[in-house]
Amino acid sequence: MTDQGLRALTDVCVHCGFCLPACPTYQLWGEEMDSPRGRIHLVQQMLEGAPVTPTIAGHLDACLGCLACVPACPSGVRYDRIVTQARVQVEDSGVRTLGQKALRAGIFALFPHPYRLRALRGPLALADRIGLTSPRVVRRLPRPLRAMAELAPPVQPRARLPRRLAPRTFGGGVSRPARVVGLLTGCVQSAFFSHVTEATARVLTLAGCEVVIPRGQGCCGALAHHSGMRRQAVRRARRTIATFERAGVEAVVTDVAGCGSAMKEYADLLADDPQWASRAGALAAKARDVTELLVELGGFGPGRLPQPGRPVPLTVAYHDACHLSNGQGVRSQPRELLRGIPGLRLVTAAGADVCCGSAGIYNLVQPDTAAQLGARKAAALRATGADVIVTGNPGCALQIAAAMRRDGGRDVPVLHTVELLYAALDPTVGDRLLPEHRIQGRHGQGLRATPQ
Repeated sequence: MTDQGLRALTDVCVHCGFCLPACPTYQLWGEEMDSPRGRIHLVQQMLEGAPVTPTIAGHLDACLGCLACVPACPSGVRYDRIVTQARVQVEDSGVRTLGQKALRAGIFALFPHPYRLRALRGPLALADRIGLTSPRVVRRLPRPLRAMAELAPPVQPRARLPRRLAPRTFGGGVSRPARVVGLLTGCVQSAFFSHVTEATARVLTLAGCEVVIPRGQGCCGALAHHSGMRRQAVRRARRTIATFERAGVEAVVTDVAGCGSAMKEYADLLADDPQWASRAGALAAKARDVTELLVELGGFGPGRLPQPGRPVPLTVAYHDACHLSNGQGVRSQPRELLRGIPGLRLVTAAGADVCCGSAGIYNLVQPDTAAQLGARKAAALRATGADVIVTGNPGCALQIAAAMRRDGGRDVPVLHTVELLYAALDPTVGDRLLPEHRIQGRHGQGLRATPQ
């Protein structure tokens, strides 16, 4: 994006202040420069020739990128595009300290690389067995390492899926596919949350879809794009586009909020590239969150998803992942599906639309602020009395689970939305998942359904 294009976006802001109550960092600190309109003012200063200083970079870095200000703005300011481009300028300015550069380099040398992440599974499992992940050990680590250790996911057996899954009915028969869809396996998701990907694939086949999992996938570029690392984001976006073009699918499905948001932004990311702009737009138009697609297909009902085979007598609190609700506008669909499960009671926490502090790499580079927001979120979710917390993003699941472990209260499992759908749809999975399953972290208790 050119400076002229960025200036046109910032000029839409009339500094009315409707964004202030929606902004988590403004709620925490009451500091104008840590509000959306304050940060837009800083960007305007940069456009007028002010150098990027550590102070300006600090205020922009403190933004979660949760996008809560976007639906709150009566003027239609595209703060999402403004802050992303501003971060590109910060990254290109060379203003970061050596420590900041080293931390970011370490994160991006690891997290967008599925094979490197998978190589960590063995050492993490060993560290867990010999007690190196206990709270007593973890709290002695330097702050950035402590944040990573607290958020480290439990190592579960990796699900192995074929490259193509045929549609099926609940009784095991094969039905004609409603749609042929591609499934993004991602980076962190494929290494540590493959059981969620399996649930997504199986639920889609029960909805009548043929599911294609193309070879050659990798990171979609979400982490880089939302952190201002444009060149890396462009490279990964092109690879993702080419991969799913070859697959010849009607939709590209993800079960990670940040990935879905990034893919839907490919048209903006590659708008100035004549060789890729139209291809990026075509992929963006096909991108769907799994819950979004399931509701498009009709949700539960005759000729759609089968009616759940068992009641799920749980009180469930649904947490809106920011890049699902604010970034993609997917709010009602997960709730509609959850309400279709018999026996399930869906409750809403206070401040349900406030970020939990995960925000991509935010809880690694801004761990203290993330911990404050995580504590607020954990307290609000506990107050609902929910048996289970459900969300559509693995980063949120880990962030909320870590916050709940820190506050010392009762363990409340955190599941992905599609896991609960799968458990309700397939009794064999439900018998295994509902009494025993755990995703909330290393020190939690299993999920136990209360018998009716």
